[in-house]
Amino acid sequence: MIVTRSRSELPAPPPEGAVVSIGVFDGVHKGHQQILADNLARARAAGARSSVVTFAGHPKELLLGRAPRTLTTLEHRLELFRRAGVEHALVLCFDDELRSTPAERFIAETLVEGLGAREFVLGFDSKFGLDRAGMPALLRELGHTVHVSEKVVVSGRAVSSTAIREAVELGDLAGAEAMLGRRVSVFGEVVEGKGLGREMGFPTANLDLRHELSPPTGVYACRAKRVTAGDLSQEQERHGAVVNIGFRPTVDEVPSERPQVEALLLDFEGDLYGEFLELEFVSHIREEQRFQGLEELSAQIARDVEAARAALTESSLSD
Repeated sequence: MIVTRSRSELPAPPPEGAVVSIGVFDGVHKGHQQILADNLARARAAGARSSVVTFAGHPKELLLGRAPRTLTTLEHRLELFRRAGVEHALVLCFDDELRSTPAERFIAETLVEGLGAREFVLGFDSKFGLDRAGMPALLRELGHTVHVSEKVVVSGRAVSSTAIREAVELGDLAGAEAMLGRRVSVFGEVVEGKGLGREMGFPTANLDLRHELSPPTGVYACRAKRVTAGDLSQEQERHGAVVNIGFRPTVDEVPSERPQVEALLLDFEGDLYGEFLELEFVSHIREEQRFQGLEELSAQIARDVEAARAALTESSLSD
């Protein structure tokens, strides 16, 4: 997949043109997946390039002065686009210049001239450009072919990033999975920690989620996928994992501002620093708790490992 990080770096548009979709796509949930599937189908039928325009940050940061913690960071979204089969992703910074760009100008300069758009696939509620004037009706008035993907409904409610965030924050993994069309997951870079887990015989990988939303504090059974840093197209092996999300009350006298994410990969030895891990949450094992000391904590981690192995085995049988 080609990834372009600004309009100034766009390669020459393909002679066959492109089918273009636009949006934040936070979570790349079932509704987004429908848009991407429709985009790919139209691109194949037209012999064109499947292209997506997304944003480096959430537009609400500029529009409202605050943005929600995202279900997927930019790098996570790009990885999910790649898995879906998207051929080109244009990442734009949602700044004052872009915010004030009339939709007609954005369509002409960025989408048609820049990407070579010959068709558009949009969500049922898609709007872009100054005053959110960029809607299917405007594109059709300008003579463009537009396909609007159908609304995806789960349990009587339209699938949305907001609804999924609510489910994840409440720990409703099953509800979030139903709307995501995949397991709840987080995606982060492995960074250096204090090394205490290694001293205890349970080396953990500390993840920097970069503003990505995670489930509530607790201990979880997960599947961990290693991804090579700097090359998200190169997937490596998967491992079962015990993941702790929390404030480490047994070892940290002063808790951190945000919960930390620590992953103990099962049956793995090696250095993960600088790599990316995607953690898929399979089941909740227990709540985070304070122990009397490291010996008691170590004994509980050993029990957590066995519980995670059992949960992952059961999950594999039912998947």
